[in-house]
Amino acid sequence: MKLDERQRAYWRRNLTLTLTLLSVWFGVTFLGGYYASELNTVSFLGFPLGFYLFAQGSLLVYLLIIVIYVFAMNRLDRRYRHDGRP
Repeated sequence: MKLDERQRAYWRRNLTLTLTLLSVWFGVTFLGGYYASELNTVSFLGFPLGFYLFAQGSLLVYLLIIVIYVFAMNRLDRRYRHDGRP
């Protein structure tokens, strides 16, 4: 099945959004863990930043990633009038 230009543009934007959000996820999860001891030298709300990032901050970022994805995909679907069916 050949995709027309509109469908290719939709999937290109979809992949760009997904890769961007996955990059944020990777940064928070793996880079934050890798630099945890350096982050612990900074205090945030009375806690070491590395501890806070993994105890609370990363969960908030994950929730924000989901919310951004939902809103962006709904907007993208409306823009390209994509109803999810093949």
